[in-house]
Amino acid sequence: MKRATLAVTLALLSAPALHAQASLSQCRTSSAAEMLVLFDQWNAGLLSGDPAQVAQLYSKDAVLLPTLSPVPRLTHDDRLAYFEKFLRDGPSGKLDTHEVQTGCNEATAAGLYTFEFAATGQKVAARYTFTYRWDGQRWLISQHHSSLQPQG
Repeated sequence: MKRATLAVTLALLSAPALHAQASLSQCRTSSAAEMLVLFDQWNAGLLSGDPAQVAQLYSKDAVLLPTLSPVPRLTHDDRLAYFEKFLRDGPSGKLDTHEVQTGCNEATAAGLYTFEFAATGQKVAARYTFTYRWDGQRWLISQHHSSLQPQG
């Protein structure tokens, strides 16, 4: 009886190690160029005017801290509601600077960007951080922080 219990305990203890080893062998890394393409896809979603096209680029559990709203957007419906309002004035984003860091199944792009709104001609300078996570099929935004760029 004790031998069987020991065998089960050892099996349970080694399962996480085996899972971690399998995860490491399935590690997906990215390049800075690929991260810039992901921004282009996000910006194309803005240009489409379709909030659903933008919202589908975020993981289910993504955190969006948007530029023009004080409310964190934590669900798909929250992000969709934000983009419905944000897209009304026809925004287009342009990266002014970017720094990219990549790792196993995760990558981060951060820097400065400018939005130009077609409906008003207004330009808004902001800071951004996009964190992407590989979901086994594609890169999705897991965290997105955007804030107005301070003057000075």
